[in-house]
Amino acid sequence: MLTKNYIFLTLICYLNYAICDEYQGSYLGKLNTYAHQVSGDVYAIDEYTFLIKNFFYDGLGQDAYFWAGATVRPSNIGFIIPDEYGKTNKLRQYINKDITIRIPDDKKIKAIRWIAIWDIRDNRNFADLYIPDGFQSPAPQEISELSRLSHDVRSGPVTIVDSKTIRIPDLNYDGLSKSTYFWVGTGPQPNSAGKRIPNEMGYVDPIGAYKDETITLELPGNMTIFDIDFMSIWDDETKENFGSVLIPDELNIPPALTNVIKHETRLPNCEQLHQKFQIHWEIFGPQITFQLVAQIDSNDYIAFGLSGSKISSQMIGSDVSVSYMDSHLGYTNDYNITGKFPCTNIFGNYRGVCMDTKVGGVDNYQIHLFERSDTLTKITFRRNLINTGDDGDQVFEKSGLSYIVWAIGRLNSLREPTFHHIYPKGDVKLEFGRKSAKNCFHFTAPKELQTNTRPKPWGPLRLLNRTLTTFYARVGDAGGYRGYTDSTGSGSPGIVWYINGLMAPILYVKRGRTYNFRVEGGNNPYNAHLYHPLYITNDPNGGFVEQTEVERKKFHVYAGIEFDRKGRSTPTSAGRLCAWLTNSEVDKRKADTYHNFIQYRSSLNYTCEDGNAAILQWTPNSSVPDLVYYQSYTHRNMGFKIVVLDDFTLDLTSGSPDNH
Repeated sequence: MLTKNYIFLTLICYLNYAICDEYQGSYLGKLNTYAHQVSGDVYAIDEYTFLIKNFFYDGLGQDAYFWAGATVRPSNIGFIIPDEYGKTNKLRQYINKDITIRIPDDKKIKAIRWIAIWDIRDNRNFADLYIPDGFQSPAPQEISELSRLSHDVRSGPVTIVDSKTIRIPDLNYDGLSKSTYFWVGTGPQPNSAGKRIPNEMGYVDPIGAYKDETITLELPGNMTIFDIDFMSIWDDETKENFGSVLIPDELNIPPALTNVIKHETRLPNCEQLHQKFQIHWEIFGPQITFQLVAQIDSNDYIAFGLSGSKISSQMIGSDVSVSYMDSHLGYTNDYNITGKFPCTNIFGNYRGVCMDTKVGGVDNYQIHLFERSDTLTKITFRRNLINTGDDGDQVFEKSGLSYIVWAIGRLNSLREPTFHHIYPKGDVKLEFGRKSAKNCFHFTAPKELQTNTRPKPWGPLRLLNRTLTTFYARVGDAGGYRGYTDSTGSGSPGIVWYINGLMAPILYVKRGRTYNFRVEGGNNPYNAHLYHPLYITNDPNGGFVEQTEVERKKFHVYAGIEFDRKGRSTPTSAGRLCAWLTNSEVDKRKADTYHNFIQYRSSLNYTCEDGNAAILQWTPNSSVPDLVYYQSYTHRNMGFKIVVLDDFTLDLTSGSPDNH
């Protein structure tokens, strides 16, 4: 049985968040104080972990530790609980600090009868708290399946993981409705007064099809499970419930291990475009002011602008701003997009993702404020509503809906945007001149900010075979974070080299041995997206065509490019195109859900054009450094490392150049 004190305080927390601030878990009580001014409120977060709020200890004890045991009263028969850092050092001074401590060796709270602050030298109890008999620690709670009402919606039993997290196993939905969302709200049944919540990838757009997929949803902002009565797959246009589950009252679940991060601005309009991205704006006179706020890595960019089409959200032909922070400075640049590839000089004309200034236009954005704090990047800039004489600039209309495009991606080492990894799949529309409205929620972040929430990368992959002398160089999609980006530490143009069927592996070669690269990266220079002669260089970025003369002089080319007497370059290894590309019906944004690269590659469509491969023959000699790179002649950051060895007997796990 739970104590009356526990039930009373839990009821207060549930009914009045102003008193308890936020759900902390199951309240156990206050520490009983005997010495050294020890005090604090103790909660059970889960079956193994305590939270002590406002913990105070003067630090003057001889040899004090967090101590637990199963005897009737606190005694020297017990064990040390490590401190909040997992250390078993004697306790230092604490002044009203919130800490979490975990019972070691996977022991559970139900296996102990008390915790104490105990001096093991003097066998003295400074403070203690007894665990109530029959106490049930917070734990994930399995509830019912989604009801099966329409559109083939079904699932396994839904689990409430913690106060903000819902896991749905084996989810199915045919995806045929174009205005369907994950939907939560209050009331005995799903209804139109509810709110949409982000999907498992953080998107707030209509959801697509699911087939036996297990997904995890996080309630946005400061919303918790205690604020909702149902979760539904809901068509917001027809107001129809395709399948739902009711949330039971008084769930004994762990608190969410997230902090709510609030952002305030004077701009009167806000739209949440993704769980990690919101846009604020205001029209004043002939100008429009934007503030982009995003939860991104320090080397990411945010792109936002007007679509290249009046009837849909289209990247080609769009007029966008690209904003980012570089150290303590913020930048917003004006871009014109004529192709889904990096800005490339195609027979005298620049095509692709190009700054306006590179294609004869003018940078019309004026940056005002920029800041990176509390995991958020915030950049404020201004532009004229009308076209100011730049053919690449579009007009921001005050009335009616405008189709927009946006994306978040990685910057390369030259602070240029590479292919985006977060972007909407369907149409997105905004009315810039609307009546003021803020349709945004607060951001959240893990309480332990050092925690990497991204899954481990698939690579770096390696090709180490002492007898291998032929490499097949083809191209393919770069995958998500787990693919090229996190495996190599660089963004990509979306297409990267696949060597012998592996995505951008590290190659190992021996000096004095001749190697043949059969290159099938495309030989049509008019198709800059899929024209990739291969060359070998000591340049870690590559993309010879994109480089200035000054940049080219910094690096050496070992194979794959010939130069005439005037220094003009010609690639020698442009073969037919063979490529692993994503099927049109597959959502590329779900690449990170594949457990490994082989599984991901199996989802791709492999095709080869007619024609022959180009042969690049290379014999690394004593003048070649220990580390070089295979790269694309056309675009940067498509290849990776070649480790050049004198002998294959070198310990390749510890001292080889690929570890540097």
